[in-house]
Amino acid sequence: MPFIPHTEEEVKSMLEVIGVESIEDLFDEIPENLRSEGLTKVPEGLTEMEIGRIMRARADQDTYRLCFAGGGAYEHHVPAAVWEITTRGEFYSAYTPYQAEASQGTLQLLYEYQTMMASLTAMDVSNASLYDGASALAEAVLMAVRANRKSKSKRVLMPRTVNPAYRKVAYNIVHNQGIVLEELDYDVTSGTIDINSLPDEPGDFTALVIPQPNYFGSLEEVDALTDWAHQHKALVIAVVNPMSLAMLKPPGEWGNDSDITGADITCGEGQPLGIPLSSGGPYFGFMCCRQVYVRQMPGRIIGRTVDLDGKPGFSLTLQAREQHIRRSKATSNICTNQGLLVTAATIYMAIVGPYGLENTAAQSHNNTQLLMSELDKLNGVQRIFNSANFHEAVFKFDLPLSDVIRSLAAQGIVAGVRLEDDYPELGNCLMVCATETKSEDDIKGFAKTLATTLTRLQAAACPVQPKMA
Repeated sequence: MPFIPHTEEEVKSMLEVIGVESIEDLFDEIPENLRSEGLTKVPEGLTEMEIGRIMRARADQDTYRLCFAGGGAYEHHVPAAVWEITTRGEFYSAYTPYQAEASQGTLQLLYEYQTMMASLTAMDVSNASLYDGASALAEAVLMAVRANRKSKSKRVLMPRTVNPAYRKVAYNIVHNQGIVLEELDYDVTSGTIDINSLPDEPGDFTALVIPQPNYFGSLEEVDALTDWAHQHKALVIAVVNPMSLAMLKPPGEWGNDSDITGADITCGEGQPLGIPLSSGGPYFGFMCCRQVYVRQMPGRIIGRTVDLDGKPGFSLTLQAREQHIRRSKATSNICTNQGLLVTAATIYMAIVGPYGLENTAAQSHNNTQLLMSELDKLNGVQRIFNSANFHEAVFKFDLPLSDVIRSLAAQGIVAGVRLEDDYPELGNCLMVCATETKSEDDIKGFAKTLATTLTRLQAAACPVQPKMA
């Protein structure tokens, strides 16, 4: 826990020496319309003892539960060797590899990571890396605006099927830079972008964001969407689950147009690649792109070269941050590349290999199909979308969902993710997920427990009236 040693008197004395009355005066160069109104929802500071008590209480809540929740973070099996190697001192304490001669191990690992991610996504080049999936999308939007010089509008089409948290983060980062995120609604039957609803003459827009799978777990018609965007001279930003790419067509191959094939920028959350759920983080974001846009890509890029003796070596090839070039030319102010998480992801991919990834993805898909089949048998539960999916699906409940979730939680089951907060039209809808970590007994046991819970709640809601004598 950081300790701030300055008293109010010391702060006041320093301000007097500087010649200003308050700390806020130090930021008078920032226009009023760009300033935050203040952190109104942040509580007052607590003592060290109080903070410690809160953290212990929250840690006690982090016990094992049978989890059927997804929504952007997924429970996959992580081989024990992954973090046994990751937490070795050579990796655990290594951070920013600025001194190439002293950081060859870290640089080589990042180079291998880039190679793996470029291969997995079928893109030309990968960075290493970004903060998380949400900020990666925001950076991809900024990059698209820089890269698409044919577009002057700064309009980016953002489907509502993109993770709501990603959309919120992207908006918060880009909206003060004159970039407009225009929402695209989804088809209520399929839960995917309705291609027929896209305007024939949309005017000038910079990019189209395409999630695959989308937030509902449904598979978008990526080929048609990619062709549509390129025909309108817009870039394609793919937001993908990297695990799904072991089964699905990679974004670098999207589209049927012979002139321009594939997404232009690919980004997403790297958590499925060997990172445990860990109560919500830390995770890492990834980004890949076509070679033509590489100089607009944020983050770092590691290159392989040879030294004066002809021996192979690795170095930071592109690192366009503020401390390296003029601020106006910088492409990112990301201050950490989540190096330890990238290390774990690289080791994970090296251990499981391409067949291991494919097997994990296939088992996850198969388990979700079984889960959907079991839930379809229950009274008062109905699947909402009819499109193909990867390892998530959405179901609507007749009974109040809050009661169902609360009851299952008391029995050690995380039932899924509620959707109505972000999608009011999907009230009483639950998104469920199954990965390779679930056995057939887990899935059928969940369905049986859910059926019993629904029967009990239904009986409580409609008690049998006694017959009159």
